[in-house]
Amino acid sequence: MRASLIQIAVNEDESVDTRRQRVAALVREQAGTDLVVLPELWTTGAFAYEEFGREAERLEGPTYEVMAKAASDTGVWLHAGSIPERDPDGPLYNTSLIFSPSGELTAAYRKIHRFGFDKGEAVLMGAGRDLVTVRLPGTTLGVATCYDLRFPELFRGLVDAGAEVLVLPAGWPERRRAHWTLLAQARAVENQAFVLACGTAGTHAGVPQAGHSIVVDPWGEVLAEAGPDEEVLTVDFDPARVATTREQFPALKDRVMGLEPPRHQR
Repeated sequence: MRASLIQIAVNEDESVDTRRQRVAALVREQAGTDLVVLPELWTTGAFAYEEFGREAERLEGPTYEVMAKAASDTGVWLHAGSIPERDPDGPLYNTSLIFSPSGELTAAYRKIHRFGFDKGEAVLMGAGRDLVTVRLPGTTLGVATCYDLRFPELFRGLVDAGAEVLVLPAGWPERRRAHWTLLAQARAVENQAFVLACGTAGTHAGVPQAGHSIVVDPWGEVLAEAGPDEEVLTVDFDPARVATTREQFPALKDRVMGLEPPRHQR
């Protein structure tokens, strides 16, 4: 499988409509790739909280339309990153969109863990409730977003649902870049899965972004890593290595906690 992670730079001088068209052109340049991944909230910037309400769109809004066409024009599976979704009957959500090579929306994931410690995203957006996996030819994707990376139980749930490739768009800040790399490798090792983590470049509302999108194999080895600026990170990998790794080192079979209700002693 060939995957391309498009590490988009969010420039505050670029309009959202212009960025949509520019990113769609970048997607179309990935012809021959199986899976293309975009970052979190690339239309607005993950820390541009004041833009969330102004730029929020319904699920099948302008980003949906542009990305669906880019996926079908190119014939790729497209994880189109996330958008600020406006639910007509509820709050805003940080919602990821995944399209098939025909341009069909096959899944939408509302981010479960909201960042901000009672500020920013944590109060401006609602929390998702559902784990999301997507079946591709030859493997199953598990979908998470940015701050989710700090919560290993979510990824364990995705693995229990069949995930072999964990895909994570993010708007991760530069000041915590060491955590980004460490946690991506940890999620790969503990779940014996590939991790494809795609971040943003540039600066969002004064917050420099980490960039450094990364692809990690089931042993925790870094297969490819981007730099700090906008770039396309392309890597070839074999999803069958997940099953091989789990057979050679069957640690997941030794799980005890989380498989049944805990027993308490008095």
